Amino acid sequence: MGMNVTQKLISDHLVSGDMKQGEEIGMKIDQTLTQDATGTLVMLELEAMGIDQVKTEVSAQYVDHNLIQEDHKNPDDHLFLQSATQRFGIHFSKAGNGVSHPVHMQRLGKPGKTLLGSDSHTCAAGSLGMLAIGAGGMEVAMAAAGKPFYVKMPQVWGVKLTGDLPDWVSAKDVILELLRRHDVKGGSGKIIEYYGPGVKKLSAMDRHVIANMGAELGATTSVFPSDENVKDFLTAEKRGDDWTPLEADADATYDIDEEINMSELEPLIAKPSSPGNVVPVREVAGEPVYQTYIGSSANPGYRDFAIVAQIVKGRTIAEGVSLDVNPSSRQTLSDLIKTENLFHLIDAGGRLHQAGCNGCIGMGQAPASGRNSLRTVPRNFPGRSGTREDSVFLCSPEVAAAAALTGKITDPRDLDMDYPTVDIPEPTINNDLLDEPLPLEQARQVKIEKGPNIASIPDFDSLPDELEISVGLKVGDNISTDEILAGGGRVLPYRSNLPEISKFTFEKVDETYYDRAMELKEQGGHAIIGGSNYGQGSSREHAALAPRFLGLRVVIAKDIARIHWQNLPNFGVLPLTFANETDHDKIKQGDVLKLTNVRESIQQSNKINVEVNGKETIETKHALSERQIEIMLEGGLINWVKKGEVPS
Repeated sequence: MGMNVTQKLISDHLVSGDMKQGEEIGMKIDQTLTQDATGTLVMLELEAMGIDQVKTEVSAQYVDHNLIQEDHKNPDDHLFLQSATQRFGIHFSKAGNGVSHPVHMQRLGKPGKTLLGSDSHTCAAGSLGMLAIGAGGMEVAMAAAGKPFYVKMPQVWGVKLTGDLPDWVSAKDVILELLRRHDVKGGSGKIIEYYGPGVKKLSAMDRHVIANMGAELGATTSVFPSDENVKDFLTAEKRGDDWTPLEADADATYDIDEEINMSELEPLIAKPSSPGNVVPVREVAGEPVYQTYIGSSANPGYRDFAIVAQIVKGRTIAEGVSLDVNPSSRQTLSDLIKTENLFHLIDAGGRLHQAGCNGCIGMGQAPASGRNSLRTVPRNFPGRSGTREDSVFLCSPEVAAAAALTGKITDPRDLDMDYPTVDIPEPTINNDLLDEPLPLEQARQVKIEKGPNIASIPDFDSLPDELEISVGLKVGDNISTDEILAGGGRVLPYRSNLPEISKFTFEKVDETYYDRAMELKEQGGHAIIGGSNYGQGSSREHAALAPRFLGLRVVIAKDIARIHWQNLPNFGVLPLTFANETDHDKIKQGDVLKLTNVRESIQQSNKINVEVNGKETIETKHALSERQIEIMLEGGLINWVKKGEVPS
């Protein structure tokens, strides 16, 4: 029997385990990606491990999140990152070069390679025929140090694409259709592989749009073949020699089969406040709009901006609407300038911002209270925009442009114009803007610059054999890492200062959590009770690290999103799930939980009994591998590394 693309990529990099669903496998990682909101910790972790230089084929550090320089913290950390990359042999992309995912695709991504990134949207590189996975920073640091990456073998979900996209429908509507069908948990434990005749109708950047938002389905990653369209993209980027073909065998099969006829799609939109809350645009047409926002890693290509420029060309946006233009990369911005499409955007009334993530993670461009914002970004979790009570819709560039012109949510097919065509220009390429790694001997002379806002990661103790702790917080379903620890201009500047950033923990859910957690910390710590899909969204390890700093020892949930589930034991937090989900209703905030003989229990069985208030006992389960159990016993991955337990 033939192999699909996913199986080929995994088998080519498999170093331990068998490719059996649910079994832990270890894979060699060829490339790593970090961005500035997560990279500071990764660099501190590399330093703590005593790494001389990274062992990957390519590692790259991007500055794209924390671009607002209202005081010293962000620029100081940028200097820290630049000096650390010089010391460790890592590519460095400075502020203004753009969002990590499209820049990596343009400059460094290669078909057939593995990529591990400390950003959940690392999966966007699947557009090139890569196995690209988002993970916590500690795991990326380990991969950069030449160690395998471990994950439970997912199911391979084959999505056959047929037909062609109609006018006014684009790649964003393909991934929104999958979210409409399956919601934010639909991809959990799965790799989505796209194949079929419809794939040939999608450019490499169209595929980026679809692969990027596979993260919103909870998928491990998304994979496309490396075909002539990928070759054309790399050739245009003057990297044609990096192309290699990679396609599924003719007799390949999938664990799950699905089909999307792109010819039948219509413009879609995700209503507040979940990427899975998808409906046809026509169902919400007429709702007033305050802001339309184009850009981000979810719609980063030249075409995604140029189509908006052509729609608004010679027109003026509606009164009271803010059209925010957020270029995804310096290269894309240069191309928009030379083709006059930037002129059309600005002339129509658009507002130009610097190339970067910006409003996607609440770093500027926050919408007004009580007003609707239509965005081409990947996520609309509550408050992620920077406005606490926000109303953010996710949509395609075409829908955003139509709303900008009309001042209300509008099906773009109702505009009085023909669908514009966009010609893709020869890219404007300046390879000097991406700093190359220094030679080893020169790198060893570099002193890492640390500003006053950088604090070392504290030591954490090992797992106690008995825990008697209070429930510090109880939450419902689909709590995201944005709600556990927000992004945005208030919070992200403290990303390298754990004591300070921990003060923002769970503030969107319960403003009293920090003070309560600090009190409970003196009493041995606390537990958190979660619902379904706890910890969905961003890969930020701060969402595990900050609660751990505040004394979190155990999370018990109905189920836990993959990346957050992996991050918890990496910092010594025991992740458990209810054997019977109805037991979630039996535990209240403030209840006292008792776990006895914990160390032996997690080694001998996957079942852990938890006594509630000294009266009732409920059964919980863990899904830790033998390797993760060792890490958990030591109190986290850093302690495990220090003990010298890391295999080659």
